[in-house]
Amino acid sequence: MEKTLETYLKTLLKRKAFDVITIDISKITSIADYFIICSATSNRQAESIVSQLISDLKDNKIKPLTIEKGGESGWHLIDYGEVIIHIFYKPVREFYNLEGLWADAPMVEYPNL
Repeated sequence: MEKTLETYLKTLLKRKAFDVITIDISKITSIADYFIICSATSNRQAESIVSQLISDLKDNKIKPLTIEKGGESGWHLIDYGEVIIHIFYKPVREFYNLEGLWADAPMVEYPNL
């Protein structure tokens, strides 16, 4: 799983997502093992990151189970089963504060990225 997480993270960073964090939720819930949360500077950039991420990961034979494009809401979700990726327009991320809601879950550190 560690290698797969790195693939997600590198792809998001390549597509100019920022403030990328990974939360290990595996001991708290059964919906997934990890949340990856990131920001974009605009809703248009968030939509672009979603489209490019899906395409790049398909090239690596990683296909999503569900895609929830948030449109003007600024919150996009891509469910890969063990990993759920949340891509936010920055002000929307601050409003919903998923990091705060999942504060009991440990953050996963990637010093080499």
